[in-house]
Amino acid sequence: MSTARVQSARTRSVFVVILLLLAALLAPAAVVSTWVRAELIDTDRFVSGLAPLADTPAVQSYLADEVVIAIEGSLDIEAVVHDAVSGLSALDLPPQATAAFGLLEGPAVHGIQSILRTTVDGMVASPQFAQIWEVALRQTHARAIAVIQGDPNSAVQLSGDGTVSIELGTIIAEAKTLLVAQGVDLATLIPEVDRSVPLVTSDSLTQVRTAYSLATAVGTWLPWLVLALLVGGIAVASRRSRAALGAGIGLAASFLLLLAGIGTGKVFFLAMVSPAFMPVATAEALFGQVTVNIHAILVALLVLSCVIALAAWLFGESRQARAIRGAANRGFARLRGGLDRLHLDPGPVGTWVDRLRPAIWCVAVALTVLAVFLNRPISLGGVTAALAWLVVALVVVELLRRPRGSEAGKPGATQQIS
Repeated sequence: MSTARVQSARTRSVFVVILLLLAALLAPAAVVSTWVRAELIDTDRFVSGLAPLADTPAVQSYLADEVVIAIEGSLDIEAVVHDAVSGLSALDLPPQATAAFGLLEGPAVHGIQSILRTTVDGMVASPQFAQIWEVALRQTHARAIAVIQGDPNSAVQLSGDGTVSIELGTIIAEAKTLLVAQGVDLATLIPEVDRSVPLVTSDSLTQVRTAYSLATAVGTWLPWLVLALLVGGIAVASRRSRAALGAGIGLAASFLLLLAGIGTGKVFFLAMVSPAFMPVATAEALFGQVTVNIHAILVALLVLSCVIALAAWLFGESRQARAIRGAANRGFARLRGGLDRLHLDPGPVGTWVDRLRPAIWCVAVALTVLAVFLNRPISLGGVTAALAWLVVALVVVELLRRPRGSEAGKPGATQQIS
């Protein structure tokens, strides 16, 4: 081989490595930007993502505590009861009655507080709370987006310490309605309360804004850029099976690193919000629910990457791979022979399928990749279904094809799977 050809081959190999390396490095950013765009920007996805928290005991307990604190902070129960008792004591009543009213002041306060606590606990544990929680999430999402975008006309801006929170006004209003319905007339004095549960503090707000800007800018086209880099790198490579194997391994490694990064992020999140803002159990439930979809996406992509690597190895030049392909060819040849003996020979269609088999395989693989990418969010079930369809399609092709000028039932007359 001439020096020019050697240099050209080396340049080609370096170019392939660069393309595949860029794809592996950009893949995590593509996943995160797509996830942020879906979960943060889209209100329905945001609500559906956090809606299950309404059924989480740790979150229910935390919200109940916050609602009770908000109501008691806006309505001085002790002062209201004391004023009522003082008014009764001012009446022209016997001394014994006046003394009795004084003795009842403490129990009355505790009784009202107990009713408040029981009512709120029952509300957050009821099936109807899911609807209340959904309304609160929708209000929060609209306000949070305005804050993250830095909208100067937003009705709600950042607090002094830069905290973004879930608004509890809707939940508190529902608690007031339930208390009044139970005959606690004192609840009519509860004003409109503006209280919230902290989600993002000033320390991480800049990161959230950066993620939002990145998602809106590249969340749509970055996954397609990664796909183009992968296809380009494999297409340019002189040994495509080896390039596909490297691509699969590189993607799997990048997705594993991102999963590890999410685990590290959980540690930082818990340290940031608990116990200063919320209990550890509540913070863990919140983080787990927020990241459940990206976990599912990464697991699905990890499985897909491993399948790509496995398929590339099976179509490689190793002795084991050739032995497996040979066994598969012999098995398909026997199956085709059995179909022919049952008078199920496809005739000219079999010859046509055999001639166009490489193109059919390429189309099947391309449709599978498009199905995975277009079905958002990517899920393990979607990836499994797409791969199952691909396997079925390839098996059908192998059973239909009939090599020209030979008897399909003879193993030696079949072309090798390559």
